[in-house]
Amino acid sequence: MKKGCPFGTHRVIEPKGLLPQAAKKIDNTMEIYSNEILIDVITLNIDSASFTQIKEACDHDVEKMEKMILDIVNERGKMQNPVTGSGGMLIGIVKEIGPDFPDKKLKVGDKIATLVSLSLTPLKIEKIKKINIENDQVDIEGQAILFETGLYAVLPEDIPEKLALAALDVAGAPAQVNKLVNEGDTVCIIGGGGKSGVLCSYQAMKNAGNTGKVIVVEYSEENAKRIKDMNLAHEVIVADATKPVDIYEKVLDVTGGKYCDITINNVNVPNTEMSSILITKDEGTVYFFSMATSFTKAALGAEGVGKDITMIIGNGYTKGHAELTLDILRESKEIRELFEKLYI
Repeated sequence: MKKGCPFGTHRVIEPKGLLPQAAKKIDNTMEIYSNEILIDVITLNIDSASFTQIKEACDHDVEKMEKMILDIVNERGKMQNPVTGSGGMLIGIVKEIGPDFPDKKLKVGDKIATLVSLSLTPLKIEKIKKINIENDQVDIEGQAILFETGLYAVLPEDIPEKLALAALDVAGAPAQVNKLVNEGDTVCIIGGGGKSGVLCSYQAMKNAGNTGKVIVVEYSEENAKRIKDMNLAHEVIVADATKPVDIYEKVLDVTGGKYCDITINNVNVPNTEMSSILITKDEGTVYFFSMATSFTKAALGAEGVGKDITMIIGNGYTKGHAELTLDILRESKEIRELFEKLYI
């Protein structure tokens, strides 16, 4: 049994020399190298920006969506949307473990969630069993490979697998909020009514404390009402985040003319960069968790309006992110009930 590169470059077919995430095509032969594991896949949780793009491109037609997903995987050897560049994650059961795989505690039969993107994960789909059009999840028969550097979490017994999958898919967001938000901060969550937004809002309220202010901007009236009912923000604004001046005026209205210390962008559509930038104070921070973010628009846009702010690209991993996110489901009865309603 051959040993592969820890980062999976031995799987790259085209272009050679790249890492699997950046590659256009990777080898999805389901025979493991000595430092890989083989997973029988149960469910894919496709990234929100990717799933939204697929859904809209297919006019919400499930059969067309199924064909598009299969075409992407067959062409690329992985689930990486060619438009958004993003992937998602999966849950499955460990079928085989290479002798050189570093984690000796992992066992065949363990049910795990991968915490690395589907955009770099070798995947083979035998059959799509169901596309859950409302929650971005796709039940399949198929297999996947995890490299030795690939992150994963053994699924907890006290949280149903699809509930855990939904939360872990965006675990990086609330964990980064935990690192960025301090007592007394004014925080704005743009796109606060979705999955990552709800988790971020909870963590922001927790960290900002009694002296802070958490504002949620949400396009959907239904999602905005949900945030209000769950007391996950001090202020909720219903508005279109692709209209930056409108967002700027409405946010400064509820802050009494003050800018935000921290802005978190969770929106799954393009062209929301400037809304985040305009409402953030000089030397404040914008965290772009959204996979629809354009680095060019953010960088040149901030320069164009004379904003000296720190802009962070949403790394889906930070230490302890899985534990923190699952603990939110344990701590908040309301969020757990919401996720159970949406994802189980």
